[in-house]
Parts: sequence; structure tokens; C-alpha cells
Amino acid sequence: MDNWDEIRTAFQVARMGTVSGAADVLGVHHATVIRHIDSLEGRLGAKLFQRHARGYTPTEAGMDLMQVAQATDDQLTQLSGRIKGRGDDVSGELVITTLTAVSGLLVPALTEFQRENPKIIIRLLTGERLFRLEYGEAHVAFRLGSAPDQPDNVVQPFVPQNFGLYACPKYIEAHGMPETVEDFATHNFITHDNKDNRAPFYRWLRQNVPEERIVFTATDDTVLQDSILNGLGIGFFPVWEAAKHPNLVLVKAPLPEWAVSTWLVTHVDLHRTPKVQAFLKYIKDVAKTWDHV
Repeated sequence: MDNWDEIRTAFQVARMGTVSGAADVLGVHHATVIRHIDSLEGRLGAKLFQRHARGYTPTEAGMDLMQVAQATDDQLTQLSGRIKGRGDDVSGELVITTLTAVSGLLVPALTEFQRENPKIIIRLLTGERLFRLEYGEAHVAFRLGSAPDQPDNVVQPFVPQNFGLYACPKYIEAHGMPETVEDFATHNFITHDNKDNRAPFYRWLRQNVPEERIVFTATDDTVLQDSILNGLGIGFFPVWEAAKHPNLVLVKAPLPEWAVSTWLVTHVDLHRTPKVQAFLKYIKDVAKTWDHV
């Protein structure tokens, strides 16, 4: 195939579903999109799309072409990410990904790192989606739980996250302080809405607290923490987050089995670049000063 512009155009039409949508993404006139599709179909001798009132839907031949185009687009994205990471100095974009629950611990360190390296632009990507280092979506990932096992990644242990059971003074004044796990049967508890959540501390709570004593659940850790701070019941805080709320009452100190392993993950192709190495050294040194994690 000697015209990748046409394949790129067809890929965007399939992705967006309309000529106008593809034209906006590509920054071209809609007539150019139609011309590319017509030319490509003529070149291949097959219809790539079914035209209808709502837009364009790929035919079977179109789907085959889209798979090749998607693979090519992924490879180009991967290449772009790797090239961007190969600067000779500590500059340019540094893309970091982690869960939202850990971002509050990292942001102060990221802020200071950027101050020390003003040529760096930090992008912090948070959320449940697993950003793919092998496709250049991020330079460094903070992963929680079991050690990642992707073969092309460099995985290093980082600071474990410890969790304790806390309540606010208003709750303790109203309900008293549970002295033992057996006392939990007369107290209110807050936990994650997903009963299959793999966090060890949430599993422990479900195993040790009667179901009827769980009075509030949510899918967002920030919401769960807010409900504890408002006196709704007893629940888990990461130790570093609890330190921000000196009035919180520690109901049960962190147990070793509640700790969550944390990992620093980089792709082998970017691991030795100056900015990644500079950041890894910095964050490890900063973590040694954390006495509240």
C-alpha cells in the first residue's frame, strides 16, 4: 500500500463513525475524507463502509483494514512515547500514572521535583484504567497490589501503604470506643461497595464485621473517608492521609496483613533515560523521609 494517508483517514472514519468527525480529528475538509475513502476503496476493489443516515459503518473488509490500522496507530504511539523520553537532559513531558487514592501522597513530591527541574512538565494520570507503558502512555507507573509481571517492564518495590481503622470524635462520643474485635458487633462501619474488592483491609473488615453493621458503602475512597470524617461510622484511612486529620481517633492500629504493596514500574526502553532516572532517584530519596506512611 503506497498511501498511508488514505488508511489513516479510513481508520478515523471507522473510529468516529462520521466523515465530519474524522475531518475534525484530521484537520482536513470533509471532501478530502470522502476522496480518500473513495480512492482507497477503488485501489482495494472492495467496499470498506456501509453508508447510512447516521454515518459510516465498516464492512467486513473495512474491519480487516481497521485492525491493521489500529496496530499501526498503536505502534506509532509507542514510538512517539519512546522518542519523547530520549532527551539528553531532564526536560520535556514526564507522564506518571497511579490510582487516585495515592495521588495525595505523591503530589507534594511531584511539586518539589518540578521546582527543582523547571524544564520538566509533569502529567499525572489517575484512575482505574491501566495505562500501557509498552505503548508509551506513561513513563512511570505507581502500581498497587501484586507485583506487575509484564516482561518488558522494570519493576521495583516502593513504600508499602499501611491502613488503620479510624473514627471521628463525634462518632466515639455517641457510640463509645470498641476495645476488641468482638465489640465491632455493636458499632457502625463503612467500607467499599464492591464485596469482591481485593484490598486486604477491606477483605478483613468483611470477614470480621457483621453484615448488618455495615451502614454505608461507596465506590470512591474519598467518599468513604468523608463519611468517616462526618461521623457516620468506623472505616479505613491510609496512615499518611489520616495524619492530615489530627482529630481522627485511631480505633485499631495497622496490621501487617492490611498493608498494600506498592511498585515503581517503568518500561525497559525508557528506564535509563535521564528524566526517568532523575525522577526515580528523587522519589526514592523522598520516600525515605516519610515517617507517616
